[in-house]
Amino acid sequence: MHKTIPAALTATFGWLAISGAAAAAPAAGQTYFERNCASCHTADASMGSRAGPGLFNVVGRKAAGVPGFNYTDALSKAGAAGKTWTREELDVFLRDPSKDVPGTAMPIGIADAKQRAAVIDYLAGQRGQVAAAATAAAPKAAGGDKAGAWTEDKPGDLHHIAVASLVQPFASESAGNGPKVAARPDGALPAVPKGFKVTTFALDTGKARLALRAPNGDILLADTGKGQITILRAKGGGDKADSSSVFASGLSRPYGMALWPSGPNPKYLYVANVNSVVRIPYAAGDLKAKGEPEPIVDKLSDTTGGHTTRTLAFSKDDKTLFVSVGSATNIASGIGNKPPLALPEWEKRHGLGGAWAEETDRATVLAFDPDGKNRRNFANGLRNCVGMLVHPDTGDLYCSVNERDELGDNLPPDYVTRVKQGGFYGWPWYYLGDHEDPRLKGIRPDLKGKAIVPDTLIQAHSAPLGMVVYHAPAGAKNAFPKEYDGDIFLALHGSWNRGIRTGYKVIRVMMKNGVPTGQYQDFMSGMVLSDRDVWGRPAAVTVAADGALLVVDDAGGLVWRVAPEK
Repeated sequence: MHKTIPAALTATFGWLAISGAAAAAPAAGQTYFERNCASCHTADASMGSRAGPGLFNVVGRKAAGVPGFNYTDALSKAGAAGKTWTREELDVFLRDPSKDVPGTAMPIGIADAKQRAAVIDYLAGQRGQVAAAATAAAPKAAGGDKAGAWTEDKPGDLHHIAVASLVQPFASESAGNGPKVAARPDGALPAVPKGFKVTTFALDTGKARLALRAPNGDILLADTGKGQITILRAKGGGDKADSSSVFASGLSRPYGMALWPSGPNPKYLYVANVNSVVRIPYAAGDLKAKGEPEPIVDKLSDTTGGHTTRTLAFSKDDKTLFVSVGSATNIASGIGNKPPLALPEWEKRHGLGGAWAEETDRATVLAFDPDGKNRRNFANGLRNCVGMLVHPDTGDLYCSVNERDELGDNLPPDYVTRVKQGGFYGWPWYYLGDHEDPRLKGIRPDLKGKAIVPDTLIQAHSAPLGMVVYHAPAGAKNAFPKEYDGDIFLALHGSWNRGIRTGYKVIRVMMKNGVPTGQYQDFMSGMVLSDRDVWGRPAAVTVAADGALLVVDDAGGLVWRVAPEK
């Protein structure tokens, strides 16, 4: 059952609920936590776990000490060895998590000592009774109790989710079911359709998130946690990377990348930091940056917490740079009912459906000229457009969107859609057209009938990330069969907010004459061991110079290669 917390008693930022007294005068540590940590953790005992464990009672708690949470083996071993979260231990861990506990799932630390101390002070005051873990119920949706379950995944299976089949909000409990990343079983490979084979293209790639193919066939990887761009090279167009080079480092949570201008002779690599866009001199074949990053957009928004991935794409004519900026919170419940300006004036400046307060210029796609000037909101209401591309045939802009949490196992579906200039896609007040979020009921009746229904709906809580349109490069020796040409491959990373695990696979978004049909097909799966354990999490896809599909797995720390069997 959904528990409603009286608005007069709480202030909510993202997924974090805090007592009204604390919210009235938030300490620096609380503010930092809300803006940078609350997308994965809660500090309120009534909220349980999210992607990460609840952090109330953390000071004095044994490492990996929350009952029922799916910790990594690395942190479990640290706890078994006696590691306890004292203030001193938290300071060491938060400074550099991967150094303190190699193998932890915590991707990014807090480098600034004052900010770190403030967060620890805040957490030290968060106490509460640990609630009993809820038992996840089987999801109920159109197609039966097994709809969307990982046990049903099979390469080649088709899916078509219709808006008319949506369940009601809170039809099932909101799950806190983050995955435990387990070791890949000996000899295990992802499953792919008959006629294809899977091999490893590159090993030891860490937690690289996004991939981009350069004109000469090099593969660029964005390593958000390390703050760097890495280049993989397969000499002679081979089926395995021979070398790995750090192209640029010292970046701020880099994610999106785009080469400009398009074609065989780019001049720059554009990189999206967490709150800026820079460009770096680049020519095909470069392994090291030949110049310093040049700021193009100094600041994307006033807030940086919540969803921190920023994706880049250029229009087909290279004249427009698109930048996706995910929301700061789950449903913007703390922004109030009215913008700081009259609504017509606000939307004139920020676009139809543009949110305000900490959500100003969030959940949006921004557009700029290539030099970073002429800023405008291209489309709004896209809660977290992580995958973004311009279709090379039609020129249409596409987003893959992570929808909101805590409405139940099967609501609302994630999606892939064409993004229309000036369009509004619902968040936070509506989802999938005129379905009003009950937690924000009655706030924006003027938007009813204005939210665009997306093209292809995907099982809720699949967490779609990187995507690519499949076109085999000219002369490719490992081109996919002709029926794949023009379709979209999409990585589903998997979410914490579903009792029965879903996602953790690569799907094929079906297209016809450059338009999504609404269907998608399982293409690469088999990386889930149980509703608790997974050994792989696809994060991005790209097409290699030889036509093979490359899949970045940020849990396994490698890049898979899928090619037709010869």
